[in-house]
Amino acid sequence: MQTATATPAVRKVTRPRADALRNRERIVVAAREMFVEFGPDVPLDEIARRAGVGNATLYRNFPDRDALVREVVFSVLDRTVEHGQAALAETGDAFGALERFVHASADERISALCPMISSTFDEHHPDLEAARERVELIIEEIMDRAKATGQLRPDVGVGDVMIAVAQLSRPPAGTACLNADRFVHRHLQLFLDGMRAPAPSVLPGSAVTMEDLRQA
Repeated sequence: MQTATATPAVRKVTRPRADALRNRERIVVAAREMFVEFGPDVPLDEIARRAGVGNATLYRNFPDRDALVREVVFSVLDRTVEHGQAALAETGDAFGALERFVHASADERISALCPMISSTFDEHHPDLEAARERVELIIEEIMDRAKATGQLRPDVGVGDVMIAVAQLSRPPAGTACLNADRFVHRHLQLFLDGMRAPAPSVLPGSAVTMEDLRQA
C-alpha cells in the first residue's frame, strides 16, 4: 500500500504594493528637493507633508534621517548612471551626447548632496564606493568616445567634469540661492564649449582624475 506524499506548501512571496512603492518614491523626491532648499536638517514631517504622505508612512519606509539621506544619495547616483547609459545609447554626435549627459547630471543637484555624504556615510562604505565607481566609469566611457572622435580635447579628465558639475550645477544645500538656477545651464555650456577640440589654450596642470579628488 502506497503512502500519500505530502505536497509541500507553496510559500507566498510578499511584494510591496504599487501604492507603497509610489509613496516611497514620493518621499525620496520630496526629500531631495527639500535637502537642496533647506539642508539635511529639514524636519521630516515637512518632507512627509510635501510628499503627500503621513508621518507614519515616512517612518515605515525610513526609520531615521540617516536612512532617508542614504536613499536620496543613492537615488541621485543611480539616476546619474541612467543618464550616462542613455548618452552611450545615442549613436549620433559623441560630444552632443556628453553635453546632454552633463546638463542632465546637473539637474540631479549632486553638489547639494556632497555635504550629506560626508556627514552621513562612511566614506569607504562598499555600497557608496560601488555607486561612485559606476558613475565614474560611465563618465569616462562617454568622454573616451568623444575623445576618439576628435571632438573632446585630450587634456581633460573625469575629475574635471565632476568638479564643474558640482561647482556650477547648484549652490550648497540650504543657502537659499536657488534663484541662481536660471544661470546653471548657461554656465555649464560655457564650460562644455571650453572642452571642445581643438583646444584654444594650454591648461595649467594636468587632467584631474577621480583619485585626485579623493586625495584633495
